[in-house]
Amino acid sequence: MKKIIRQVCVSLLFVAGMGCAQARQVATAPAASTPAADTKPISDITVHDPVMAKQGKTYYLFCTGPGISVLSSTDMQNWKREKPVFATAPEWATKAVAGFKDNHIWAPDISFYNGKYYLYYSISAFGKNTSAIGLATNVTLDPSDKDFKWVDHGKVIESIPGQTNWNAIDPNLVTDEKGTPWLSFGSFWGGLQLVKMNKDRMSVAEEPSKFATIASRKKGLTIQTNPAPIPGNPPEAGGNAIEAPFIFKKNGYYYLFASIDYCCKGAKSDYKMIVGRSKKVQGPYLDKNGVAMDAGGGTILLEGNAQWNGVGHNSVYTFDNTDYLIFHGYSAAENGRPKLRIEKLTWDKEQWPVVALAQ
Repeated sequence: MKKIIRQVCVSLLFVAGMGCAQARQVATAPAASTPAADTKPISDITVHDPVMAKQGKTYYLFCTGPGISVLSSTDMQNWKREKPVFATAPEWATKAVAGFKDNHIWAPDISFYNGKYYLYYSISAFGKNTSAIGLATNVTLDPSDKDFKWVDHGKVIESIPGQTNWNAIDPNLVTDEKGTPWLSFGSFWGGLQLVKMNKDRMSVAEEPSKFATIASRKKGLTIQTNPAPIPGNPPEAGGNAIEAPFIFKKNGYYYLFASIDYCCKGAKSDYKMIVGRSKKVQGPYLDKNGVAMDAGGGTILLEGNAQWNGVGHNSVYTFDNTDYLIFHGYSAAENGRPKLRIEKLTWDKEQWPVVALAQ
C-alpha cells in the first residue's frame, strides 16, 4: 500500500474501521446459491489485500484485518465470515516489531504443500520498515474439521531500518520448475525482493545480502543483489511506490504482478497494477516493451476508472480451468470504500494477461 508504504495505508484503513472481508469475482462467479442468514453478497464485502484457496467445494479468503480476516463461500458470491486466524497477536510479533499493536495483520499469502496450508503474513510498524513476515500452517481450512488448528511458526524474514533497504511485508510464494520455493515480498524502499526458501518453506536459504531486487520504480537499474546500507542514511520509502508482488506460472512464463502508486487514500487512491514476465523465476522480468521491471519497467494491466478510483494488490489463481484476478478496488460510488473484485483473466495471442474492469 502506499504513500509511505502499505504500513501507513493499512494503519489508516484500520483506523477507519474497514478491516477486511473477502469474496471473489464480480462478473464471472458460478451461479449463486441461496445465501444463509450469516452471509453477505460480494457487493457488501470490504477488503484489503485478498488471497484465496479452494478446499473441496469451498473457497476461503484471507485478507488484511485483526488477526487476519477469513471468509468462506461455496459460490464466490455469498460470503460467510469465519473466525480470524489469530485470536490474539502472535507473541513473537509484539517483541520483534516495536509499534505493532491491535493484532492488525497485513497482506497474507496462502499456498498448499505436502498436506499443509502455508499462510505467510505481514507484521509492521507505522511508517517504517520495522517489519517482519511470519508463517502459520494448518492441515485443513475447514473450521468444522476436528484437525483444524493454525500453528504459528514465527518469524521468517525481518527488515530493520538502517540495515536493510527493503521492507519485509507483502509475501508471495512460488515454486520453480524444479520445485524449489521462492518468496517474493516488498513495499517501497528498494523495491520488490526475491529470496530462495528452504524446501520446508519455513526459512530462507540465502543471506539478506543475496536477496535480489526484481522490480522497482527507479530507472536504469539492473537485477542485482542488495547493496550494503550506508551508515546514517535513512531508509528510502517515499518515492519508490511499488509493492505487493505476485508471481504466477502460465504459458511457459513466470508473470510478475505488482501494484504501483498509492492505495488507502479513499477516493484519492490511484493504485494500479503492472505486469512483466520471465522464463526464469529469478528474472529479469520484462514488460511488453522489453524494459526490465527492476529498471522501472512494467506494463499497466489494470487501473481505475470513473467507477473505481484505484485498483490493486492482486493475486491470481486457476479454479476449474479458469484464471481469476483477485484484488481490491476503491469504489467511487462509496467515497473510496475498498471492495473485493474478482475478474476473469484471459490471455492475448502473445500470451499477455488481459482483464476488463467490470462496472
